Amino acid sequence: MLSMFLISLEQGLIFAVLALGVYITYKILDFPDLSVEGSFPAGAFAFAKLVTSGASLWAGLLGSLFIGALTGLITSLIFSRLRIKPLLSGILTLTLMYSVNLRINGKSNVPLFSTPTLFRGDILTNIVILAVIVLILKLLMDRFFRSQVGYMLLATGDNEVLVAGLGENVDTFKTVGLMISNALVALSGAIMAQNVRFADINMGASIIVIALASIIIGDTFMKNSRKIKGTTRAIYGALIYKMIGGAALYLGLAPTDLKAVNALIVIAFIAYNQFSPGSWWKRFSDKLLDRENSEGVHRAADTTS
Repeated sequence: MLSMFLISLEQGLIFAVLALGVYITYKILDFPDLSVEGSFPAGAFAFAKLVTSGASLWAGLLGSLFIGALTGLITSLIFSRLRIKPLLSGILTLTLMYSVNLRINGKSNVPLFSTPTLFRGDILTNIVILAVIVLILKLLMDRFFRSQVGYMLLATGDNEVLVAGLGENVDTFKTVGLMISNALVALSGAIMAQNVRFADINMGASIIVIALASIIIGDTFMKNSRKIKGTTRAIYGALIYKMIGGAALYLGLAPTDLKAVNALIVIAFIAYNQFSPGSWWKRFSDKLLDRENSEGVHRAADTTS
């Protein structure tokens, strides 16, 4: 039981980095960015390419941050310059990154058994290292959101018209948000590759479900705690999510059924929040629906005019 708890805690901290990244796009910008399923393995593959070529551990981590930010930039350019909807922009970037990830190393799976790593073998030491990394990232994000650019990023997600009325370029702040988000997701992918000792092309499959579950669970358990920051909620959500998955395995569930459990967890928490007045998920889904309805009205008006 203790071993399962520690493993879940270790993986939960890795996914906390992922949740911090997705928190920016889904919670702040209301931007359904699916490109994170491409940036997660991209971070792993960039790290693998650099460290297997003789680069240091830190160079590998910086490389993962860079390719993640580049992924976010691509999504932003597709969305802002070509005026393609956010969901489709993310899907197109995800499709593009699949080929890019294969090109980086020339194969779909790269072993990392003899490369430098953050992990030291002892799981308690690994947990401490990961906790320090997550804490540093959280503090940096909180500090960023108190800066002028951070305030404008928050305002962009809350009221684009207001930001545009101030003479600011809304797309610029969305680009910043997407780049930071995907950089953190890619960093999470690089850390996960070190943890499992390989980088695989399919590492990003359903990763968005884990990230969304973390955010939703964190908000659900702490929705009455107004003083707790969103970044803290995302971290706690990731830890709780992995604890639930670990408990399911401990109770005898087959690992092959874990994705089904993941989906059921998300469905259960979304259903709960959907009928809870004032919940973030309800506001997010209602906002997307209003946006679709508004675009439909404009298209109908253009057709009849």
